[in-house]
Amino acid sequence: MNRFLKLAIVGLVASCGGGGNYKAPRNLESACAIAAERPAYMRAMKATERRWGVPVHVQMATIHQESKFIGNARTPHQYALGIIPIGRQSSAYGYSQALDSTWDDYRKQTGNRRARRDNIRDATDFMGWYMNDSARVLGISKWDAASQYLAYHEGRSGFARGSHNSKPWLMGVAGKVQARSEAYRSQLASCR
Repeated sequence: MNRFLKLAIVGLVASCGGGGNYKAPRNLESACAIAAERPAYMRAMKATERRWGVPVHVQMATIHQESKFIGNARTPHQYALGIIPIGRQSSAYGYSQALDSTWDDYRKQTGNRRARRDNIRDATDFMGWYMNDSARVLGISKWDAASQYLAYHEGRSGFARGSHNSKPWLMGVAGKVQARSEAYRSQLASCR
């Protein structure tokens, strides 16, 4: 078999496995619709819940806020003088919008060196790892989506300093994450 044919077969097999489909599910308001459209998401989040104790609805609400379930989400570009691109706002990437440095810490500490931020299993496992440590270090309940989100957004040190308290817009976002988490929890109870 020639090399071109082998590459074509490998490419075809890879495309059948769902790799590279980074689009958001059609209905982000319904946890049941997300679960029905993307069963792999639910499998990943349930595995994270079993491993780290972070409820599925908290993970879902956080992913919704961070990336709207878009696997290859990135922060916007920044521009000098309004026209000259100077890079992105941060290194946040993927479903979890994990920063490069935090992602590297996760990979080292868990031994999951091949983890990718655009892989839902790895992204939810990262969130579970991070939120589990926030519960351990900061005493935040794993069911408290708002506080977990604030620690996730500001970093544990920032949360401990109370940096979020001087950001009314962020407190509003955390309230929306909490409300969405509660809505998802209620919805998931009816579609399981």
